Amino acid sequence: MLYEMIKMISAKPKKQRKRHYNAPLHIRQKKMIAHLSGELKKKYEKKSIPIRKGDKVKILRGDFAGTEGKVVKVDLKAYKVHIDKVKRKKTSGEEVVVPINPSNLMIIELDLSDEKRKKKLGAKEGD
Repeated sequence: MLYEMIKMISAKPKKQRKRHYNAPLHIRQKKMIAHLSGELKKKYEKKSIPIRKGDKVKILRGDFAGTEGKVVKVDLKAYKVHIDKVKRKKTSGEEVVVPINPSNLMIIELDLSDEKRKKKLGAKEGD
């Protein structure tokens, strides 16, 4: 069952959507990926990686395109990312963080405080 969740076996869009929206959280984390910047692509020899809290990102599309900021929250249930500098005022005057889809983001700086993530990327001790 787990293998089916990672690899889409069916070609039917209905089944793919069903697996996407009913996926467990550990599979959702793997699906929450964003492209790496050109420098990071060369450094780690990867095109994209899962996004995490603490990463610095640049928004590529939408109303906030070109904005850079740190990831404050990764919402696995809604497949959205919250960034500190992307806020909108409500009619009550309160400011709220706008959720953004990770496919519209590019990671410019990685948070390498986690040893497992460093090891997975192949980062050296000096990084």
